[in-house]
Amino acid sequence: MLKHLKTLSGHQNPVYALANSDNAATFFSAGNDKGVVEWSLETMAFVKVKMPVQSSVYYLHYYNNQLFVGERSGAFSVYDFKEQKIVTRINAHTKPIFNIQSVKNKNELLTTGEDGSVAVWSLEDFSEIYRFQVAYDTVRAVAISTDETEVTFGCKDHLIRIYNLNDYSLKQNLEGHSLPVTSLAYHPSGKYLISGSRDAQLKIWCLPTYKLLQTIPAHMFTVYDIAFHPTLPYFATSSQDKSIKLWDAENFKLYKILSLEKGEFGHTHSINKIMWSNDGKYLVTTGDDRQVMIWEMEG
Repeated sequence: MLKHLKTLSGHQNPVYALANSDNAATFFSAGNDKGVVEWSLETMAFVKVKMPVQSSVYYLHYYNNQLFVGERSGAFSVYDFKEQKIVTRINAHTKPIFNIQSVKNKNELLTTGEDGSVAVWSLEDFSEIYRFQVAYDTVRAVAISTDETEVTFGCKDHLIRIYNLNDYSLKQNLEGHSLPVTSLAYHPSGKYLISGSRDAQLKIWCLPTYKLLQTIPAHMFTVYDIAFHPTLPYFATSSQDKSIKLWDAENFKLYKILSLEKGEFGHTHSINKIMWSNDGKYLVTTGDDRQVMIWEMEG
């Protein structure tokens, strides 16, 4: 299913963020280093430091030829690939930014993080449109439904809060996790919401009822990320327990474990971020061991 292809070294400190570009052969990583790094999937090698940053990067988001860089300082920068430069840097929050998402049908950008507020920005001129308080402490995970009708926030207070995207009104609170919610993803079919937590569990919620379908003891420690394959019925999870797991997206059964315990390749520390390449050929993983690993999808 998935086999280790390459380990890319170069980061000097833990890595927290990954992003694809429109070009299937290029992706970006960032963390506690002084810049955002560009890598090539064609040569499986370092390309260059794409841009400097003023503080640690906790989130990268690529949309419409622009890379959004969320910093520990609470600021975010926008790198424009047409202009090949940083076009703006905005002091958006008083505390670190942990997540950035774009709402395509509204041409808006959402930023959130440790202060628990969500800021809504215009993607035309980066002016602030609206701001609302989701929680009184950290919001770490954000997911937008496949039909862009709702946005879900994973909060430190163990709650999952779901808002309407048309007017940013609160729609539903989901209680289930016993510890902070650290990862969220909508199933590509639109039938389920999947949440991961510091309680090491995955929860499968049915849509549109939000009824809890299943609780899976997925990992030993925090589930940091959930990533659905772009075309095949699989999703991957990563954890503080140093493992990546591949799951069946139709029956939620475990397919494969990628870790040093299970094979000759794996991360030696917490795996903070995972993503599939745009074409689905590769899974890219990274974390506290400063390594970026490329896994190839077989057969």
